[in-house]
Amino acid sequence: MSVTRIVFGFHAVLSRIRQNPASVQEVCVDKTRKDARMQDLLQVAEQKGVRVMQMDKDRLDGLAANGRHQGVLARVEDTPLPYQDIHDILESDLAEPPFLLVLDGVEDPHNLGACLRVADAMGVHAVIAPKDRAAGLNATVRKVACGAAETVPFIAVTNLARTLRELKDAGVWVVGTAAEAEADLFSVKFNGPIAMVLGAEGTGLRRLTAETCDQLVSIPMFGSVESLNVSVASGICLYEARRQRQLAL
Repeated sequence: MSVTRIVFGFHAVLSRIRQNPASVQEVCVDKTRKDARMQDLLQVAEQKGVRVMQMDKDRLDGLAANGRHQGVLARVEDTPLPYQDIHDILESDLAEPPFLLVLDGVEDPHNLGACLRVADAMGVHAVIAPKDRAAGLNATVRKVACGAAETVPFIAVTNLARTLRELKDAGVWVVGTAAEAEADLFSVKFNGPIAMVLGAEGTGLRRLTAETCDQLVSIPMFGSVESLNVSVASGICLYEARRQRQLAL
């Protein structure tokens, strides 16, 4: 049985319409918005044969549970992900060695959405996170991700440490970030199978997660601030990894 959920915000709704219009049951829009951005969305929906419903803002607020919907949301059917677990990733026909982002207990949905967006931009094959005490794929995450939640496989696991050990057994080099690490980001080679592990906001990696990593690295800091938001840190780490992987081609 298919499950229907709400996606809201221009980026998230447009991404779903363009990538999988058959899964969009209907698009609901604020009938008072007549600006160019709305007209562009309506045109794409018409081209893809997606039904559009005009309604009051109060009704949209209710459907989006008062989320920041920007005057547009969609009812969509959940579709199976191409990858259901890490073994699907590792056994698939990838064009390069596995490139994974692991998030250890990121609870802020805005941070998770931003991490997914960065992961998509840097060509990450999947984002892995624990099921408990961490943000999941909700409407806010999908909105912040600007469509990346629809393109980057998100794999929630029961036991993160065990998953990291499975990755290591499969030949993936697991690199965690820690401010106290002696090695820094620029001293590691990322052109092979890599899983980059970042910790939660404020607390960093949990002890068992850090102990399970093959290596810990710090992010070189050249200013006065002592720490970075996890989505910013993931952007820095993934960009350095992608830079090295491109040079290795």
